[in-house]
Amino acid sequence: MALAPEEVERYARHLVLAEVGGPGQARLKAARVLVVGAGGLGAPLIQYLAAAGIGTIGIVDDDAVSLSNLQRQVVHGTPDLGRPKVESAADAVGRLNPHVRVAAHPFRITPENAVDLIAGYDLVADGSDNFATRYAVSDACFRARRPLVTAALGRFDGTLTTIRAHETGPDGRPNPTYRCLFPNPPPPGTVPPCAEAGVLGALAGVMGSLMAMEVIRAVAGFGEPLVGRLLMVDARAMRFETLTYGWDPDNPLSGDALGGTSAA
Repeated sequence: MALAPEEVERYARHLVLAEVGGPGQARLKAARVLVVGAGGLGAPLIQYLAAAGIGTIGIVDDDAVSLSNLQRQVVHGTPDLGRPKVESAADAVGRLNPHVRVAAHPFRITPENAVDLIAGYDLVADGSDNFATRYAVSDACFRARRPLVTAALGRFDGTLTTIRAHETGPDGRPNPTYRCLFPNPPPPGTVPPCAEAGVLGALAGVMGSLMAMEVIRAVAGFGEPLVGRLLMVDARAMRFETLTYGWDPDNPLSGDALGGTSAA
């Protein structure tokens, strides 16, 4: 996919990177990425994907902008209070990069609609704030055979990983699913929502930017993805650690009972 002259100037700092260059930037322009959630993680993620020149960014969110969002959800501003987040985020993308198309999905993603929605995109980046959505998205990505970049925020900590459960690893074994990492959601009430526990605003920016990095690397085709690795960030100690995890033969999506690599 050819770049217009103004795009060549816009993406000049990418084009001189040997790992990206013209072919990588063309892949970014051709890509369709679905962002789940236009909140704390989705806000910086959307901005950096737009700046990088992702051709189509889908945004799925059923919420409206509130004043308490603005401490961390930097894609929205005070004039956007009360507006649907998908509309506010789409306007921000338009101001940042008119070469990027936004597809707004102003509804909640569920197990019933996830596969059909995800099938229209090349890659999914999940910044949702609840386990029900994370399981729905990750299961649908497996069934639709789409890569998933997924992150989560705590009060002063964050995690990030990439799921490519529809593929096999170098050893020929299936790549792990999200359910290999988190077989079951925590019991209700054990993880307080952000409104009760709080969250450090700048941490959302760090984790959302790391999500964008993982998406851009996957689309442009360079670097080693976080498949089978969970990046853990501790903002209090400013410590980054990585935990490795593998395929669980008992997982309900690709376990031995389903033939290992079945996407049924």
